[in-house]
Amino acid sequence: MSSVNMKLYTNENNSHSLKILISAELVKKQIIIEIVTVEDKRFQCPRRLPVLFTDHGDNLFSSNVASNFLFRPCLNLVKEVDKWLLWDGTKLQPMLVQLTGKSNVDSLVKDLLQELEESLNGKEFLVNNILTVADVCIWGTLYPLITDNNLCHKFIADKPNIKSWWSKLNEREEWKVAQDRLKLKSGMTALQSVAASCWYLELPDIHQASSVNENKLVNSVGSMKLESNAVENNVEEKEFTVSEEQIISAVKNWNKGVESRLKLKKTTKPVLPVPNERNILITSALPYVNNVPHLGNIIGCVLSADVFARYCRYRSYNTLYISGTDEYGTATETKALEENLTPKEICDKYFAIHRDVYSWFNISFDHFGRTTSADQIEVAQNIFRACHENGFLSSSAMDQLLCQQCDRYLADRFVEGTCPQCKYEDARGDQCDGCGHLINAVELINPRCKLCQNPPVIKQSQQLFLELPKAQEWLEKWIEETCEGWSSIARFITKAWLKEGLKPRCITRDLKWGVPVPLKGFEGKVFYVWFDAPIGYMSMTKTYTDQWLKWWQPKQDCKVTLYQFMAKDNVPFHSIMFPATLLAAGGNYTTLNHLMATEYLNYENGKFSKSRGVGVFGNDAKDTGIPSDIFRFYLLYIRPESQDTNFSWADLAMKNNTELLNNLGNFILRSLSFAEKFFNSEIPAVELNSEEKELLGYISLELNGYIRSLEKGHLRDGIKYILNISRHGNQYMQSLKAWVLIKGNDSDKKRAASGIGLLCNVVCLIASLLQPYMPATVETIAQHINLPIEMFTISETFQPYLKPGHKIGKPLPLFVKIEQPTVDALKAKYAGKQKSTSPEPALANNKPSIPASGDVGVAITSLEEAVMKQGDLVRSMKSAGKSKEELQPMIATLLDLKKQLSVLKGEDINTTTSGKSKSTKSQNSGKKKKDKK
Repeated sequence: MSSVNMKLYTNENNSHSLKILISAELVKKQIIIEIVTVEDKRFQCPRRLPVLFTDHGDNLFSSNVASNFLFRPCLNLVKEVDKWLLWDGTKLQPMLVQLTGKSNVDSLVKDLLQELEESLNGKEFLVNNILTVADVCIWGTLYPLITDNNLCHKFIADKPNIKSWWSKLNEREEWKVAQDRLKLKSGMTALQSVAASCWYLELPDIHQASSVNENKLVNSVGSMKLESNAVENNVEEKEFTVSEEQIISAVKNWNKGVESRLKLKKTTKPVLPVPNERNILITSALPYVNNVPHLGNIIGCVLSADVFARYCRYRSYNTLYISGTDEYGTATETKALEENLTPKEICDKYFAIHRDVYSWFNISFDHFGRTTSADQIEVAQNIFRACHENGFLSSSAMDQLLCQQCDRYLADRFVEGTCPQCKYEDARGDQCDGCGHLINAVELINPRCKLCQNPPVIKQSQQLFLELPKAQEWLEKWIEETCEGWSSIARFITKAWLKEGLKPRCITRDLKWGVPVPLKGFEGKVFYVWFDAPIGYMSMTKTYTDQWLKWWQPKQDCKVTLYQFMAKDNVPFHSIMFPATLLAAGGNYTTLNHLMATEYLNYENGKFSKSRGVGVFGNDAKDTGIPSDIFRFYLLYIRPESQDTNFSWADLAMKNNTELLNNLGNFILRSLSFAEKFFNSEIPAVELNSEEKELLGYISLELNGYIRSLEKGHLRDGIKYILNISRHGNQYMQSLKAWVLIKGNDSDKKRAASGIGLLCNVVCLIASLLQPYMPATVETIAQHINLPIEMFTISETFQPYLKPGHKIGKPLPLFVKIEQPTVDALKAKYAGKQKSTSPEPALANNKPSIPASGDVGVAITSLEEAVMKQGDLVRSMKSAGKSKEELQPMIATLLDLKKQLSVLKGEDINTTTSGKSKSTKSQNSGKKKKDKK
């Protein structure tokens, strides 16, 4: 059995969890079960349970996707299995959950079951008479129906094939083990549990459901919407079938020759919109200048925007990428007080740090600016005046918190307290990190001054408000017309704000550090940072060029498309406040077209924390010795597009060693080295036979998928299409066996030469598509191929890059293996005070090895993690109702680990191990409180 490294979160009696447990049993994977409530805030928006936390750090919140992840079908069965999974998720599941509240779905359910009945006629299993995940998932979906006497009689009585198929599966050992572990109630109780834990499309006319387009359902039904995201993020697993027409088209494009390739457009500085061309304006959320950005910050904004900007440039789109640091607000003042510097000195210090970090990560800004500039004051004040003149501002006395000890109003981050929504105890005065809710400081429960920790008093102060209600109708219409091109989380957050109803938003603060409010009676106040920060995109463009209004107030024949990249916590300020501000200001300003928001990136299943030394921050990455391109590749591979994802050193090493070293790097080196060794470093002529034409067909499909993904901002998918092309190349090389042909007769040698010539051109294509992701690596490939970097443009079709006889350079390995000791050392170095919550507990027969080096600190960290993991395992086994006989060896292992830890720490062993009245849970709880302090 494999080590325990996956966790299943489910509510009680959720029969869809059986699918995941059965799939795990079929492949001998162990999974920890944790029972949660449907109200658990981790599994909302939309509501989704069960959730499988995988050993790769992903959260799979569709039972069908999770089951498919565990129990994959053979490649030749993928297409048919996927068809049944889609049928189950888009037709059967939505109908069954509505049995709990609607009676008029009966006929539709019967129609679906009749379809299944006919498909099982004369068959033991659904697909090719082979047990697949399709059987597992549809069995699990039908579990409540068949285990309820009334429902079974009503729907299954006249379906002998279904009854026989379901019963035979139910008798299998894997099915029995799964049901024994979950111990769920059957029938309507299970069905109600499923309905309560997942969001499904509420069809306006249930009688028309069967005719609803499946693709619309995939994008609408809650669990399948998430399932489609999971499929998008695992494109390399899809089985493509290339048609004869696609092969003919691919060959036709190839035959156009080198001269037909897209030429890179030469740009002049400054970059300005061009009439009747595709003008792309890209911004990334302005990072706060009060701290060092961590990897989650980097992938959430600047790196994602950089990939898209590089893609656009190599498509010869007219592209401008603007960003900079957000330097005003309470966060800066707070940091200045902490470091005993002025706000200006803090901004100068951290601006330099940010600039250096982004430079090391190869972020290709056209301009990286600052909000502490004369241009910012001018543009922000002008926008404000226009809003005021157009009647979109109001003033009102506002309750504020005044710290009498510090003699200052406590705005935003100068105050902390308990969130009124989720009761998180360390919420800030502007936003709660626990639930993401935006709050006013006076709403906090038990507020305290961040500086002196004393409770403040409430005092009124006159402030200015942006009248968002006046913009609601316009915003609703504009968003409905625009949001199709947004990421799903951006749409969800924005529509939730609109549904709740917009309220006037305070845009001034009683602070000194900020853009002064240019209005009589409000002297001494500054703009709230979220009013003026997005205006920074405009002022930074002004700093970049005095013709900035060509981007922000374009003429009719110079249409500008605005893409904005950020993490989900920044969405409301860009989708509601900034557009409303521009509307209020008038002037036909450029508003966003594509809002590309991400979920959060976690670190080793916990949160990044600079104060606790947890996680890799921008200035740490360089110190690891791992090239920036490897970080770029991995962060983009796990980019949290549809759900939170997890940075893991072990996973980074695995992706580097498998995808980069063994797949991509191996293919490139083999192809170029063969040309160097056997053809005097010259590219042979290519003659297309059936195998070569078929390869072109498959590459064309992958290239089309890459273009579609990048155009939509699905950056994570794009990198996987590149890896697929490399896999096709490796497969072709294996079938070609050029190393054998080169020793044969003239015909064999000619075939080897032709194949290698084609593969060297495939290397060039990969370099083009890889350019947005790993620019430094592509520069090296360009040297190996002996082509200028400008040749690696990205076009929708694959034409040759290299003429016969082209002389290549000396190919060398592109990547190096990351060894396990390096992983262990890096994980220990950046663990800080955090104990990894990765579900990888030590088993009794697989105790963790203690580092053999003399570094006691590393050994202690390793053992502390092992104790935490083993404690998790013991608690999960107890909650699962395991017997004393099963628990005893696990508890013994836990005590043994604690003894080892005590020895290393120099503690009294008897004190640590004899106090059995202290449960593992209470010890951990005490430790958490200590860490919190």
